[in-house]
Amino acid sequence: MLTAFARAFRTPDLRKKLLFTLAIIVVYRVGTHIPIPGVDYKSVQECVDQASGNQGLFGLVNMFSGGALLQITVFALGIMPYITASIILQLLTVVIPRLEALKKEGQAGTAKITQYTRYLTVALAILQGTGLVATARSGALFSGCTVANQIVPDRAIFSTITMVICMTAGTAVVMWLGELITDRGIGNGMSILMFISIAATFPSALWAIKKQGTLAGGWIEFGTVILVGLVMVGLVVFVEQAQRRIPVQYAKRMIGRRSYGGTSTYIPLKVNQAGVIPVIFASSLLYIPALIAQFSKNDSGWKRWIEQNLVKGDHPIYITLYFLLIVFFAFFYVAISFNPEEVADNMKKYGGFIPGIRAGRPTAEYLSYVLNRITWPGSLYLGLIALVPTMALVGFGASQNFPFGGTSILIIVGVGLETVKQIESQLQQRNYEGFLR
Repeated sequence: MLTAFARAFRTPDLRKKLLFTLAIIVVYRVGTHIPIPGVDYKSVQECVDQASGNQGLFGLVNMFSGGALLQITVFALGIMPYITASIILQLLTVVIPRLEALKKEGQAGTAKITQYTRYLTVALAILQGTGLVATARSGALFSGCTVANQIVPDRAIFSTITMVICMTAGTAVVMWLGELITDRGIGNGMSILMFISIAATFPSALWAIKKQGTLAGGWIEFGTVILVGLVMVGLVVFVEQAQRRIPVQYAKRMIGRRSYGGTSTYIPLKVNQAGVIPVIFASSLLYIPALIAQFSKNDSGWKRWIEQNLVKGDHPIYITLYFLLIVFFAFFYVAISFNPEEVADNMKKYGGFIPGIRAGRPTAEYLSYVLNRITWPGSLYLGLIALVPTMALVGFGASQNFPFGGTSILIIVGVGLETVKQIESQLQQRNYEGFLR
């Protein structure tokens, strides 16, 4: 792999892309440390130090922003509004016929959907920025901090609007940086920025494990966590690469004097067809009742029940609901993202068929049957990956959103594999050995 990196840097155009990507990453990380106007930075730092791993409801979003959310910086919202907008548009594509027609128009339709995603991202950034400012002003952003009410000393409406505009502009800049990486760099820009945001929280989280440890000055716990993380990464890589290949043959056709078709290929159905989307959906859905309870003024029975059962990540009820929601959303997302009938119709149109299966409706039923069979182990795998690291690391004092948790491992491995494959493909075009041998 190191040899391949050296060869990549010796290639002028590929070296330019890699250096451009690194430059954008540096700009992104600098922006996560620039506080917005109207915030008392000393009070924020004091509350962050008091939180020290217990980030409550905002831990997952803070992880996706690279620690910028709780710092209330220009890039506090990070890429979460864009991720949310992309998921919403993807779901609406199945519901709204106009969006489905745009998706089938090819590059022009995709460009139009991308434009809609940008508009929705800005709208969500305004909404989330307003919520973050209101939460910081009320002191709920750092529950238990002694100076939480002093984070936003100026309560004027102009100051609030300025803060929201700054965070919305920061989100637009992050979206622009991601698109620059996609166009002129290596890999998918948004995925790269998500990868960097999560990886940026690794050093502080690992050092916190070391400081909280008691065996050999914390080094035993530190080494154990590293070992567990490496094992989990290896298992995730193994499953993420697994796929069921459905063989497809195309009949030979004579058009004029030329012969077309007669080839064989396959349809790759991944075991984890949904990726990390079900984990994000389940986490977001479980945050809603806890967030409502946090802003509720009364001390009712339902509020106490939520605080006791749905706030702590190691509670049995929370773990059970989390697992069931992941399994449900895995089937839900696969059902809306892969249409067996459409695939079967396209195969029939171009003279393709699965050996032993008739074209048309029987092919669609067979694809649906195989997809349901492989989605079960994929969904159970997602649930276990999301829960096992959390339960195993509770004994080391790790927070529920520790970087070696399921969400971060799935994202890091997925983005890493995709980026390595893109670099490898460009190396192979120049007759070089790739990363994966």
